[in-house]
Amino acid sequence: MKQNKIFRLMVLGTVGLMLQACGIPELTPKKEDAPLPDSFKSGLTDQKNTGIVKWKDFFEDPNLASLIDTAVVNNKEVNMLMQRISVAENEIQARKGAYLPFVNFGAGAGGDKVGTYTRNGAVESNLNIAPGQAFPSLVGDYQFGLFSSWEIDVWKKLRNAKQVAVFEYMATNEGKNFLLTNLVAEVAHSYYELVALDNQLDNLVQNIEIQQNGLGVVRQLQMYARTTTLAVKRYEAEVAKNQSRKFEILQQITVAENRINYLLGRTPQPIPRSSNNFMEMKPKIVTAGIPSQLLQNRPDIRKAELELSAAKLNIDVARANFYPSFGIKAGVGFDAFALKYLINTPESLAASIAGDLAAPLINKNAIIAEYKNSNAKQIEAAYEYEKSIINAYVEVANQISNIDNLNKNYQLKKNQVDSLVQSIDVANQLFKSARTDYLDVLLTQRDALEAKKELIETKQKQVVAMVDLYKALGGGWQ
Repeated sequence: MKQNKIFRLMVLGTVGLMLQACGIPELTPKKEDAPLPDSFKSGLTDQKNTGIVKWKDFFEDPNLASLIDTAVVNNKEVNMLMQRISVAENEIQARKGAYLPFVNFGAGAGGDKVGTYTRNGAVESNLNIAPGQAFPSLVGDYQFGLFSSWEIDVWKKLRNAKQVAVFEYMATNEGKNFLLTNLVAEVAHSYYELVALDNQLDNLVQNIEIQQNGLGVVRQLQMYARTTTLAVKRYEAEVAKNQSRKFEILQQITVAENRINYLLGRTPQPIPRSSNNFMEMKPKIVTAGIPSQLLQNRPDIRKAELELSAAKLNIDVARANFYPSFGIKAGVGFDAFALKYLINTPESLAASIAGDLAAPLINKNAIIAEYKNSNAKQIEAAYEYEKSIINAYVEVANQISNIDNLNKNYQLKKNQVDSLVQSIDVANQLFKSARTDYLDVLLTQRDALEAKKELIETKQKQVVAMVDLYKALGGGWQ
């Protein structure tokens, strides 16, 4: 007879589970698909990858290395993200505890009086707890003990939720690494911009000195009636224009210094730097390796991959909501109607144990919506993962091409500057011998100044392209 009851319960349980399975919507998760080419550029097959080089080894300028070291420690965004990592780590602990038994200590006190014309009241009216003593009108209830509850994780819902928290923690950590990559690159950008501005200022000061010397010559020639007042005024205007540009560059230098200090998490102060040999600086050779290495080196790709893994597992968590949940509750302690009897053993000793089963049957709209949302988020995460891979490949390919074109551009601009510098002396000699007009001298000086300015900017772009390729390869967080 007992076996028949157990068999019927098993059959009912199986039928119940089948009914639950029939109520789960059919959804199709997305399979990520982002194939990478074998190389970034035809002919580039070297597997050496600068992206794995530590930033302390990559940046050889000691001033820049010191600034980056300070930024990594003090930057406010990094420190804020470290707290988010702590939150994600604590979430793992919280979800881990969810599938373990809960044991609580509890105590309580109260009283109860029932109506006389009720079943319990009628019983109490005719009940004596001692000879000649009536049942008390107010019955106390004092208790304390241990109470336990445990949800049996049959469908791995709670354990999967804990693993989701692990993936999210790891993704947050990769987010920190991606932030460090961008921070290192941003500090380097601003540093090289500051050094380039120093060189722009030196170039402008030198040009102003040349024009002031030319102004002195023009004034002397005016005294001997060999030129006009117009030439003097044009020279004075050109000198004044360049002197005004000097203050524009000084303001840009201040802004660049303050930007670096902001990245370093401190108030404005002078930035130590090496500006003298900037134009002779040879950008470091960066080897790109092969595209598949991006999957390991780029923190943003690894972050997207972990978020995708968490999204996949969240579908299983949401699906488990359709199945029955099993729980056990138990308690042991003391219970009495008067304090003086509370710790009497075994009379006041009380214990309880119960099991429960609950399954959604009618109105599953909330769990269906949650299940659909988890599937939609998985599809979104898959697209995000594919996008991050494509974006990484494009960034590297662009910087490889950019570096090649900038090297060619720099050499041609250098030739232009050399020719214009030589033409200034020629123009001055021709002007002194009255064989050319003063405008030719002014225009030659102006062209030389502009060409030197562009040459310095091109050098800055070369160095920045080197940094950007290093960042695109996933360097800067190690």
